[in-house]
Amino acid sequence: MTQELIWLGIQYLSMQSHLLPHSAALSLGGSLGRMVFSLNKDKSSKAIIRCSKFLGCSLEVAREVVAKSYINLGRSVVEFLNLAKIGKKIDEIVSVHDIENLNDALACGRGVILLTAHLGNWELAAAYLGIKDYPMRAIGAEQRDARITKLISDIRASCGVETIGKGFDLRGAIRCLQEGNILGVLLDQDAKDKGIIAPFLGQPASTPYGPVKLAMKMRSPIVPLFIVRRKDNTHHDLYFLPSLEERVKDFYDRPIEENVRLCNDILSEWISRHPEQWLWLYPRWASTLGDR
Repeated sequence: MTQELIWLGIQYLSMQSHLLPHSAALSLGGSLGRMVFSLNKDKSSKAIIRCSKFLGCSLEVAREVVAKSYINLGRSVVEFLNLAKIGKKIDEIVSVHDIENLNDALACGRGVILLTAHLGNWELAAAYLGIKDYPMRAIGAEQRDARITKLISDIRASCGVETIGKGFDLRGAIRCLQEGNILGVLLDQDAKDKGIIAPFLGQPASTPYGPVKLAMKMRSPIVPLFIVRRKDNTHHDLYFLPSLEERVKDFYDRPIEENVRLCNDILSEWISRHPEQWLWLYPRWASTLGDR
């Protein structure tokens, strides 16, 4: 019943986002995000406690941060569902900074891993690159409802972004890099007993290490990428940082634990700058600190 309601809600939101002007659609998405925050008190309360604990702020401040996070998520869902429409004016919506860092990494010919987090509208960042004809690939977004999984894959494909595998597909990832393509990776997820423990926002977290290990083996550059929504809520800034091999001497020959920690440090820094745009509803520290 819950899955069916979610699916019907997505269908309704998709229809409205296509009919409404972009600014009105964003307002609708933000309102729905706030409504979910208010109605789903169990998850919202846990997210507030999580935010307060890991940001080191009061519950009052955390509540405001988490509420804005839900609102940002609602707007991001609308943008994603409406990519076919807004993609035509992507340059008006997204301002790009230091994309030469990505271009230089691609020029190496060993593929590129884009490192990012569930910050801002991460799907819009991938869509931008696909629309601009970059060879963009993304890890499969496996959802509980197969219809939503297919919808995500189809919308990505409409913007030139190919979805590979379900979860981290090693064969697909290797092939992607061998062909000189870009592989987008979200590393701010709980890897449970299959991860490397490294600090995330200052606290130990089980972190996926497959993408980092693969980059080290194939000597593929890892380029951190972050997209941040502006205060006007409509426009975004897309940042490409220097590759990790540029930042750290002998990056490919260091212990993998050190490189995973470096990745987490970079993600943590950007989340700390824009906490209201990170996905606090996700229990990032569940397997290490019992954060559920």
